[in-house]
Amino acid sequence: MNFTRVLRHLFMPPWRVRLALPPSSLHAIEAAIREAETTHAGEIRFAVESALHLFPLLRNQPARARAVDVFSQLRIWDTEHNNGVLIYLLLADRDVEIIADRGVHARVGAEAWEKICREMENLFRAGKFEQGVLHGIRAVSEHLRKHYPASGKNPNELDDKPVVL
Repeated sequence: MNFTRVLRHLFMPPWRVRLALPPSSLHAIEAAIREAETTHAGEIRFAVESALHLFPLLRNQPARARAVDVFSQLRIWDTEHNNGVLIYLLLADRDVEIIADRGVHARVGAEAWEKICREMENLFRAGKFEQGVLHGIRAVSEHLRKHYPASGKNPNELDDKPVVL
């Protein structure tokens, strides 16, 4: 067990999300997702969490495993073309994970998602949280545009509003 990580999570209050991403940033993120989804048939969700709860933390749950849980809880897998993508930020670890449904993941691959995550994390280290998330949305959208271009009928299958856990 990593005691430094445990302490970082225990002393990361939920209000830190509002410091990193105030309501104006959350509105900008929602608008960016809404606008991006007009250019492709994919679905993007963004979720941010200040820290893990005690039990998963003591089990040393990695951010990736938590992101998979959130992907499932938000039912991002429930899209007609299996092209939902979650961008997940765990503030206590300053870790970004992108979880893509099997349809889009098979076309894009883990390496491309990892590259986007690292770029976002670099912006977060510089304190540019809103800019980092918006960059991630644009980068994910580029892949979705390539593999799932917008067609005549493009229903919005998932909510565009950011999720603060």
